[in-house]
Amino acid sequence: MHLVPTEVEVKTLLEQTGGLRRGHFEYPNGLHASEYLQIPLAMRYYQHAKTLSVGLSRLVRANPEIRALIPELSIVTLATGGLPVAYGMCEALRAHQVYWAERENEDEPLRFRQFLEQLPGEKVLLVDDILRTGRKLTELKAMVEANGAEVVGLAVVVWQPAPNAPDFSPLPLYYLAKLDGIFYQDAAACELCKRGMPLEKIRE
Repeated sequence: MHLVPTEVEVKTLLEQTGGLRRGHFEYPNGLHASEYLQIPLAMRYYQHAKTLSVGLSRLVRANPEIRALIPELSIVTLATGGLPVAYGMCEALRAHQVYWAERENEDEPLRFRQFLEQLPGEKVLLVDDILRTGRKLTELKAMVEANGAEVVGLAVVVWQPAPNAPDFSPLPLYYLAKLDGIFYQDAAACELCKRGMPLEKIRE
């Protein structure tokens, strides 16, 4: 395994741990796909979690502008699969702090825990395990910026862009592997459905 794992190494690790599955899947938003990622299945093993988090942190550290900010850098994530990645990166980078946003119910906006206050101008790196539709990271970015903090980049283990995924440029986006999965808007458009492949529905 390289210091920064190659895309092939990351995919192999995910396949071996069940974090990358191939077949016929329906996501909660109605999309159908030929692949499904569940990176927490890989992150449950300490050595794999360390390999992925440290490798991703090395990509981030290679940017001299972000490297200069590390002593004051906040790593902000979502209270889902991003937490182990964020803590691993914070430790590897020796960043200032890590905290997360969450929502009590699916129809409520993201929020930080009570008494957590972001400082105006605070430098923030947004972290998650997967960037797929970008919906949650877009909401997190907007919330962080509304609080007066400055997002300096985004880092994810895997980038698996779905149709109409947002473009976060000019912010740098760091990732260890990119998966160009085949997505279909719904069952009517799904070639896998037409072929009669067994369907597995993904929980939120």
